[in-house]
Amino acid sequence: MTPNLHHLELFYHVARHGGITAAARSMPYGIQQPAISGQISILESELGVRLFQRRPFKLTPAGHDLYDFLSPFFVSLPDVANRIAGRASRRLRLAAPATIIRRHLPDVLAAMRKEKPDLELSLVDTDQRGAFDLLEREEVDLAVCELESRPPSGIKTEILISMPLVLLLPSGYKIARSGIHGMAVDFPLIRPSTDTALARLFAKALAKARLEWSPRIEVNSLELVHAYVAGGFGAGLSVKAPGIVFPKGTQVWEIPDCPELVIAAAWRGKIGPLAEQVLDGLRKRAKAS
Repeated sequence: MTPNLHHLELFYHVARHGGITAAARSMPYGIQQPAISGQISILESELGVRLFQRRPFKLTPAGHDLYDFLSPFFVSLPDVANRIAGRASRRLRLAAPATIIRRHLPDVLAAMRKEKPDLELSLVDTDQRGAFDLLEREEVDLAVCELESRPPSGIKTEILISMPLVLLLPSGYKIARSGIHGMAVDFPLIRPSTDTALARLFAKALAKARLEWSPRIEVNSLELVHAYVAGGFGAGLSVKAPGIVFPKGTQVWEIPDCPELVIAAAWRGKIGPLAEQVLDGLRKRAKAS
């Protein structure tokens, strides 16, 4: 049988202050004398011993043993809490796709480090599903990810930016009235892998156009899409996003009737001050783009 921790805490304060009345006056939170007395009586009943004499107050041998056991824990608890809180005030755990971690977070985090040089960072490369899982397990403080579906209950989101999908084509290519249908005939398709948000959004646009255009080349980054288009391997699926510079010798065609790529911040519960600072920096970058 394990005693109730709250009952043990009440006993510790009663023993430390020399009685129930004194403990009620000195407790770190409000609780009345009858409640203290009643809960300690429950503790004594569970343990099967008297822990102290009420009037005049005096600990029994069993009460002395229990107080000696509890005292080091409760005495050191404020210091431990302060130490943990101190670390929490400088530790930040973020999740985001590699592109965001590489292109957009460094400037925001560099500004934070000027104010907080002891900042401790943990950065996880993941997509929306992974980000939501990490938030639900409370393993990250803030996530920045594609937003394709409603988040799980308890996770809050804020849209930062919405960006159109584009096809990257050779600069000399004349776009016919048939648009994407003509491109599908003229070029092999180069795009990110099937499990990415870009590929899923593009599939919706193809479905609307009643067009099948299977990729000839799949790559794991937009940089590779751009490089292979510039190398003459085909037409590439990309996104018109802040910080992206398309290679020379290419032109950008915005895909009509295609869902845009939505990037959002996500967090669980009350957002912490460090995460709020990152979010504010990302808001400013998105607004300036």
